[in-house]
Amino acid sequence: MLRRIQALPWIHTAYDIAIAVLVVYVTSRYVEEYDQLIGWAMALALVFRRRRPMTVMGLVSGLALIQYLLGVHSDPLLASEVAAYDVALLVAMVSVVTHARPMWHAYTAGAVVLLGVAVAFGGFSPFGGRDTAGSFVQFVAVGGLCAAVWLTAVVLRTRRLYVASLEARAATAEREREHLVRLAAAEERAEIARELHDVVAHSLAVMILQADGAGYALKSDPDKAVSALKAIGDTGRDALEDMHGIVRVLRGGRASGQGEAPDADAGRRRVSLDDLETVAERARAAGLKVDLAVEGERGGLSTTDELTVLRVVQESLTNVLRHAGPGAQVAITLRFDKDAVLISVVDDGAGKLAGSQAAADRVSGGNGLVGMRERVEVSGGSFTAGPRLGAGWQVDAELPIKELPVRTAG
Repeated sequence: MLRRIQALPWIHTAYDIAIAVLVVYVTSRYVEEYDQLIGWAMALALVFRRRRPMTVMGLVSGLALIQYLLGVHSDPLLASEVAAYDVALLVAMVSVVTHARPMWHAYTAGAVVLLGVAVAFGGFSPFGGRDTAGSFVQFVAVGGLCAAVWLTAVVLRTRRLYVASLEARAATAEREREHLVRLAAAEERAEIARELHDVVAHSLAVMILQADGAGYALKSDPDKAVSALKAIGDTGRDALEDMHGIVRVLRGGRASGQGEAPDADAGRRRVSLDDLETVAERARAAGLKVDLAVEGERGGLSTTDELTVLRVVQESLTNVLRHAGPGAQVAITLRFDKDAVLISVVDDGAGKLAGSQAAADRVSGGNGLVGMRERVEVSGGSFTAGPRLGAGWQVDAELPIKELPVRTAG
């Protein structure tokens, strides 16, 4: 981040007071009646040159004009025609150029000083009276010096505005970077929440139904109860392994302040389309009648897209278990086309019509539908879900198949 090192306000004040003291010291060398008053007034005005640059310029210019009139058009002379403390006029001009916002203020200050030089050294007296034939060499020398001071002040002003623009850009870039970091953190939290929901919701739904079935079959069909308990154990172990993987990612992300960023897939169980049959089998063990069909040649999907397909199917089955219950008929179809994979999960709702409470709960949505939609949209696909005519529910998703880069022998 670009940070401007700014001086403390008291340093600015001390600098202005030092200039004013210098003007007072120079004024002490003059003995005309009004030199001291005019010089002290100019010095006092310079103390406020940063806050009111144009006002100070007007005040100092007016005092310089009074000094000139008292030094040229009075008899005896009441003030010096040209004095060293007139340097206050240059200081006021520089203050206007560097601190006043409108650029026309800078041009006005330069014109006023140039006019004063013409009057004092160029022999130009618009007030009439005593002839003050000036030296052309003096006019050119003093006028050139004032012009050089004005140009230097303009360069300082341009540089200050340039630095200010760089600071504004740096501050804007930092705000945008912080905003992007917050968005990335929110997206990461949402992704972790989706993953946790998919793992926990599906696994718990299957385990609860298996446990209930094992309880009913414990006396009448011990073999079936043993099979259900085994399915509970397998499901719980897989869910626990997935949970451990997510926790490892979170811990790694927290500790990644030094070194390279942690690999999000490090230590996690590899999930792919090969697990579809396992998911379907567990749903069957929980009481659903699942028919899984894969059409076309599998391939072209990245690891993330395969996980998305699996989670869509898994969450769809979880919703069927939760809302339709055991006994529902589910047809899962995966069709691999040339440029996309189509996912269709259709259930009969166990005969429950769309007006039933279970179907109404599904229509109300929830984290499951939102999570599926977000997963598919992140992968660049489309997602729709809704009740079928009569009984049941249908989930349709489409994911594009990205062409993998072809490696050439080098």
